[in-house]
Amino acid sequence: MPQKIMDVLMLGRCSHEFSWPRRGPDGEYYQVCLLCAAEYKYDWASMRRTQRLEHATPETIVRRGHTREKRPSWTPRARRLKLDLALRYRVNSTSTWHEGKVENLSQTGILFHGPQQLPVNALIEMVFEMPEEISGQKNRNVLCQGRVIRWREKETKETKEAKDHDNDTEASNGLLAASIVDYKFIH
Repeated sequence: MPQKIMDVLMLGRCSHEFSWPRRGPDGEYYQVCLLCAAEYKYDWASMRRTQRLEHATPETIVRRGHTREKRPSWTPRARRLKLDLALRYRVNSTSTWHEGKVENLSQTGILFHGPQQLPVNALIEMVFEMPEEISGQKNRNVLCQGRVIRWREKETKETKEAKDHDNDTEASNGLLAASIVDYKFIH
C-alpha cells in the first residue's frame, strides 16, 4: 500500500481502486479512486465507468459581506433494498467462510446477520446473489470487498435468558454493517 501511495504522489500514476458508485447532487452517478481521488462518471445501467470528471478550478473572487454560497447541511442516505438473501463472508486472506443473511443493501453498504463477531475496520469478502433490481440480470453472484463499520449483538430469547441468568455465553447471531469498497461479478 505505501508503494501505491508513493507512485501516485511521486510519479503521478495510479492503479485506481474505486469506491462503490455514489450519486452526486445533480443525480448523476460517479466513482472515486480510493488512492488518488480521481472521479469518473458511472453508468448505473451498464455498471461501468465512462469518463473522467474534470473539475474547473474556482476563480479567486473578493466577496463582501455575507454573500456566501449556501450548501445543503445534510446529504440524503442511499436508497436501501430490503432483502432476504443468503450470504457467505470471511475476513480477507482467511480460509474460513461464515454463513449469513442479508437484511438490506444500498450503493454504499450492506447490513447482514452472521454468527461471527468481527472488529470494526476489518476487511472482509462477501459473496451473494446481486438482486435483479441492481444488476438487471437474474442469478448474478457478486464478490464484494468491504470494511466492517459496526457489529451489534442480535437480541434473541436465548440471549435475554442468558443475561438474566448471568451466563457468559456468546450470542449466536449478530448484526454486521459493512461499507462496500469494491465488487466484481462472478461468472
